[in-house]
Amino acid sequence: MWVVLVTTDTAESARALARTVVRGGYAACVNIVPGVTSVYVWEGAEREEAEYLLVIKTTPARYPALEAVLREQHTYTTPEVLALPGCAVSAAYAAWVEQQCTPGPAE
Repeated sequence: MWVVLVTTDTAESARALARTVVRGGYAACVNIVPGVTSVYVWEGAEREEAEYLLVIKTTPARYPALEAVLREQHTYTTPEVLALPGCAVSAAYAAWVEQQCTPGPAE
């Protein structure tokens, strides 16, 4: 199982991305964490922005398709898409994630 971190600018964008990836079988679950402040340099200027953090649970097999959907649907030009392997995951939860992350009929 992998955990994928993605930030976005609005609650609406966060919910839209979450629904898209869950309904499409790209992810089993998405947690939306409001109130994140990001400090970064973009195009030569330091910025500080309020963002929403999506914590997405998926499988290594579904990650490439998940990343493609996120890049296509995201409002940012260069979205943060950071995948981290789950080093220790309960067997029951990992099995549930695996069951939920299935390609749809169009894939």
